[in-house]
Amino acid sequence: MAGENYFELFGLPPQYALDPSSLEHIWRAHAAKVHPDRYVNASPAEKRVVMQWASTVNEAYRVLKAPLSRARYLCEQAGCDLQAESNTRMDAAFLMRQMEWREQLDEARDASSIEALASLENDIRQAHADMDSAMLALIDRQRDYEQAAGKVREWMFIDKLAREIRDARHDLTDRQS
Repeated sequence: MAGENYFELFGLPPQYALDPSSLEHIWRAHAAKVHPDRYVNASPAEKRVVMQWASTVNEAYRVLKAPLSRARYLCEQAGCDLQAESNTRMDAAFLMRQMEWREQLDEARDASSIEALASLENDIRQAHADMDSAMLALIDRQRDYEQAAGKVREWMFIDKLAREIRDARHDLTDRQS
């Protein structure tokens, strides 16, 4: 198993589209094989190896299960350095949309408007769906990992904004209770 990527580990083709229930089934089978209870009588060295494999299996499942992390992983496996922290270069239209979303979030917070937050949340949900479609096209059909990496950076922003909106809704709900 050493040196295998997460798709190889689970016997899956390296593609963005995957069946979540198949992934879970494969993960459960692997997790059962490396469960610590099966190695109670093993030597300390064997137990360490099993724990490392259990950790790898769980990390592979975590990465492949989430669409954004799966897209990021595929781009990285194809040799694209996302430089997510330092490379903030994005499409001008996306930057404008990003600023609009930020303004809407600020206005919704200032107005304490759950309705405005819900509307923004719907926009972000649609943006997630658009990114999902873009990954299917760029990664699975076109194999354009460089362009997909740019979209992954945009998706990371969208994901962060979704968390901020969710937090703002919880804060507002808590204050109104």
